[in-house]
Amino acid sequence: MALAFDEFGRPFILIKQQEEKSRLRGLDAQKANISAGKAVARILRTSLGPKGMDKILQSPDGDVTITNDGATILEQMDVDNQIAKLMVELSRSQDYEIGDGTTGVVVMAGSLLEQAEKLLERGIHPIRIAEGYEMASRMAVEHLERIAQKFEFGMNNIEPLVQTCMTTLNSKMVNRCKRSLAEIAVKAVLAVADLERRDVNLDLIKVEGKVGGKLEDTELIYGITIDKDMSHPQMPKRIEDAKIAILTCPFEPPKPKTKHKVDIDTVEKFQTLRHQEQKYFDDMVQQCKDVGATLVICQWGFDDEANHLLMHRNLPAVRWVGGVELELIAIATGGRIVPRFQELTPEKLGKAGLVREKSFGTTKDRMLYIEHCANSRAVTIFIRGGNKMMIEETKRSIHDALCVARNLIRNNSIVYGGGSAEISCSVAVEAAADRYPGVEQYAIRAFADALDAIPMALAENSGLQPIETLSAVKSQQIKDNNPYCGIDCNDVGTNDMCEQNVFETLIGKQQQILLATQVVKMILKIDDVISPSEY
Repeated sequence: MALAFDEFGRPFILIKQQEEKSRLRGLDAQKANISAGKAVARILRTSLGPKGMDKILQSPDGDVTITNDGATILEQMDVDNQIAKLMVELSRSQDYEIGDGTTGVVVMAGSLLEQAEKLLERGIHPIRIAEGYEMASRMAVEHLERIAQKFEFGMNNIEPLVQTCMTTLNSKMVNRCKRSLAEIAVKAVLAVADLERRDVNLDLIKVEGKVGGKLEDTELIYGITIDKDMSHPQMPKRIEDAKIAILTCPFEPPKPKTKHKVDIDTVEKFQTLRHQEQKYFDDMVQQCKDVGATLVICQWGFDDEANHLLMHRNLPAVRWVGGVELELIAIATGGRIVPRFQELTPEKLGKAGLVREKSFGTTKDRMLYIEHCANSRAVTIFIRGGNKMMIEETKRSIHDALCVARNLIRNNSIVYGGGSAEISCSVAVEAAADRYPGVEQYAIRAFADALDAIPMALAENSGLQPIETLSAVKSQQIKDNNPYCGIDCNDVGTNDMCEQNVFETLIGKQQQILLATQVVKMILKIDDVISPSEY
């Protein structure tokens, strides 16, 4: 710890309790930060690409997660190091913004740090490296614009969207059903998309899962499913052309807000009270019948007497439905949520073509399907699978596919996958490096080398010889001037990603490069780490 002395040579304290703090300065601090960043990237490197490995993570309370989604792995890995936390934030921001490419962005950042370490050892100042990286990232992003292709799609021609979603699902555990899942994701997004504004509200897509059945049974429901059944077992299980009253008021007599006590000293008084309650329930049920409701969905419960009355009056009802589900039902059926019985009018009823109750297997599990709604802008993807972990992983995979479809609706430019875009950028940045005099030139070349890390990791994970494969593809790109040559991970026999239909979104790729460069610049600028020392 550095000490400061006054004019009489007496040391004085700069930092409170400085003997309890450890401090790393200069090159040591940068090396320590870089090795922390590289360690995180090394964990994710093996789960990149279609042949990537999965990780099993156990939480402190014993829950097990199996996944190869970068953001999920880092989220659940309880990291302690400050720089490792930056890497976790990096993959999280990629996940929030784009939804896909969370592994690639961390691998990319790790590779940039690795190259920066070599340059630091040569004595180049970290700020010059950061500036060089910034220039190179701008070149790479511009080059991606040049090699990107636009493709047209419409409600009737969804094949391009499906192909891009299949690329995303290729690297997941669910890749055997990638075709059907990609189609489900695309149809769900187009059902809720506003194509004029090029906007998609993913909150309108509800992803539900139920253990049992097989992955192939996953279906898209143009409506809402709720994990509830009819409140009385004898109520009809299928209602066609349903008019739905959506209530947030309880089906019971009003209670005074203050503390109250009722003195009943004769049988007559009790009878009167009972009749009064019954009449109140009768009026409530009658009110629902009068406005023409054929199904009541209530946020609160109701007691057995109300249930019995509803059953007798042929008014099916569902109780204890959550607030979020009520909102989705209201959006889907075009109904209004009614907070008081007095406000119930025929215009506020939701309309659905079919409400049915479905039971699963030999279990007593039942779910309500509300389909053929008046406004089918709320849809449900219903996932089946052998166990809970499989369903959770499928939900994460479907989320990635939904995000990719949404990004393509916002911006329909694509680049080709399989590492071809990175190799092409690497070649372009390498060629441009000679135009820059000064030390930045070294950093720009290092950036070009770092871009090769992703195709290299793809080749390595696919069981190919990484260096041979990469150099062969690179020379083929330069020779044929074809930016679509990538790593043939699935052993199809061609390196042309255009033929293999491996696409990625342009904004996803650009975001990856920009975010990774941003974080690496930040890490390189840190030259002093003061932390409380371990006891």
